[in-house]
Amino acid sequence: MTPDLQILSDQDRFDWLRLIRSENIGPRTFFGLMARFGTAGKALDALPGLGGRSVKIAPVRDIETEMEAARRAGVHFLALCEPSYPASLRAIDTAPPMLAVKGNLASLQRPMVAMVGSRNASATGLVMTDRLARGLGEAGYVIVSGLARGIDIKAHLASLETGTVAVLAGGHARIYPSEHAGTVDRIAEQGAVVSEMPLTWEPRARDFPRRNRIVSGMALGLIVVEAARRSGSLITARFANEQGREIFAVPGSPLDPRAEGPNALLKDGATFCTSVEDVLEGLVGMTVAGQSAPGMNETGRWGFDNDPLWDELDGLDLSADVRTADDPVPAWPLSIGQAPKTSRTLSHVEADDERSARLPTSTPNLKSVVLDLLGSVPLSIDDVARVSGLPVRQVQSVLMELEIEGAIQRQGANLVSLVSLA
Repeated sequence: MTPDLQILSDQDRFDWLRLIRSENIGPRTFFGLMARFGTAGKALDALPGLGGRSVKIAPVRDIETEMEAARRAGVHFLALCEPSYPASLRAIDTAPPMLAVKGNLASLQRPMVAMVGSRNASATGLVMTDRLARGLGEAGYVIVSGLARGIDIKAHLASLETGTVAVLAGGHARIYPSEHAGTVDRIAEQGAVVSEMPLTWEPRARDFPRRNRIVSGMALGLIVVEAARRSGSLITARFANEQGREIFAVPGSPLDPRAEGPNALLKDGATFCTSVEDVLEGLVGMTVAGQSAPGMNETGRWGFDNDPLWDELDGLDLSADVRTADDPVPAWPLSIGQAPKTSRTLSHVEADDERSARLPTSTPNLKSVVLDLLGSVPLSIDDVARVSGLPVRQVQSVLMELEIEGAIQRQGANLVSLVSLA
């Protein structure tokens, strides 16, 4: 059953923000807790007893301060379960539970194309970016990018009138690079500026790849104009591939290092892009979470009932659930969100049920089993379950507690590893 989207009450919005701002609570853990306890408020109440150690919950005063500062700055907190949340972004497995949005919320509901590329862009690269962004805007697309120097900012400027979305690596009060702060206000007139980070968060190196999965996740397709072989743009392309998005690459001279990235993508099967028409043709028939290319009939359905991420979360061990018989079964969106590649069938779940009856249920013992299998090299959750002999539902429950403890880290694409002590 697919639950209806809902607008949060003020208290629920506060609780959502407080939960996601708490220590070691990322998107997967957030929704694991929601699936287990039903509401963010109940999850916050239960959090101190999870993970085997004291968990630092975001102070009430900090959340009050952030929400008041956001209100003064014209920033709105938008939850994943709300209708205005970008439908395509909701469909990825690491969708931010909360987005801080400044600008036109309606722009987030329009179909988008992401554009990324080199900060040290060539003149021809900038001209090509301008041509593509303007043409796609006229065709009905919103252009989404990361506000970086070079290709990103050119894509934003070329689509100001038709609508563009900038995704920040830091908070709204810490625009990076600072010279683009004035452009942010112009973007917000027709489009939007979004961030998952606290309002005053200063972006760090690792926050930029984290931002990139939102850039690709919001779009039906991604265009890479210029990029070195080892660059943030190719990280975005990797995310786009994992998310099932169409990838376009603008070819360049093999003598130009800035063309190495797009040329490599073309070798790997990306769609050749030398004109707006190439993108429009490549997106024909593309639909993500009910969002389609302009001119196509939209189904309006939100069907992700066979989604592997939510299968995993739905399989959490609820033996320690604090819900009473009088509490309703959580109407939590076990079907909102999407992870690509594989899905578990009913037979897998039934097999897990049979195995779970024969396995020890003591959490400390299960933690030891799982920790012994993990190292610094990322391992898939399916492999952890297969090698340990534990059902996936128990592995997911143990991993959630280990993540809260800070013992493991998620590596994307369903991979986990021990936290490096270096």
